[in-house]
Amino acid sequence: MSTQAQEAREALGARLRGFRKDAGFMSGRALARALGWQESKVSRLENGKQNASEEDIRTWCAATGQEQHVEDLVAMVRHIDELWLEWRRQLQTGAEKRQSKALPVYAKTKVFRIWHPTLVWGTLQTPEYAAKTFEQVVAFYEIPNDTEAAVAKRLERQQYLYRGGRIFNVLLGEQALYTNFGGPEVMIGQLDRLLSAMRLPRLSLGLIPRSAVLSVWPGNSFSMFDDRLVLVETYSAEFSITQPREIELYAKAFASLKQSAVYGNSARDLIFTAMQHFERMPRD
Repeated sequence: MSTQAQEAREALGARLRGFRKDAGFMSGRALARALGWQESKVSRLENGKQNASEEDIRTWCAATGQEQHVEDLVAMVRHIDELWLEWRRQLQTGAEKRQSKALPVYAKTKVFRIWHPTLVWGTLQTPEYAAKTFEQVVAFYEIPNDTEAAVAKRLERQQYLYRGGRIFNVLLGEQALYTNFGGPEVMIGQLDRLLSAMRLPRLSLGLIPRSAVLSVWPGNSFSMFDDRLVLVETYSAEFSITQPREIELYAKAFASLKQSAVYGNSARDLIFTAMQHFERMPRD
């Protein structure tokens, strides 16, 4: 979880602890007994170790005589949820809705900083490559299969590569050229797309060779939108970072990674080598 989300949970827990003590429950055990909860739940909520549900907040405030604070605390819970969104919840109706949410963010952004160590960034994907990634998402999270609609929505982002004065700074690990989505034909098409994209005037595409010396560990992929938002993806969730001091860390990480990247002809050579690798692979 991001530092910002954890700090928000701890702040919420501190308020709940204050309510408990003000109500005369001198221990978490006493409140747990009154609520019919496990004592450990009270402790986890007060120490920011567990997400509180909106029902938890209403129950706690009713038991401690703090009903006037319910609306405020529910707003805090919802804010924490926005900072840390489980993929299963985001994707419960399929992948298209999540792809649609990205478009307003792209429309407002002037400078993009993108880092993907193991796959091609979504906005540079071909339809075939994108379809294979969504098919994996559908299978892994066991969500409704709306692959075609999700691909169409993802491809809408590409309009911003050609519109306005936006700047796209994209870093990919060399492994992204080899992570095989869909077999040789799909991968060759995707690599050819990267070669074409490199000619776009607003796009700076850097590749970090597998043997490059790094000054910072690769970490998770992340996307920076100006200096106001960073999105980080893990297997279980996506979290949003808006706190300036955390954003500064990601900007620093991006700058450090960029020092290890190659551009221009050196990057093209890496792509051509990857294409030759897939050209040698047997076709089904």
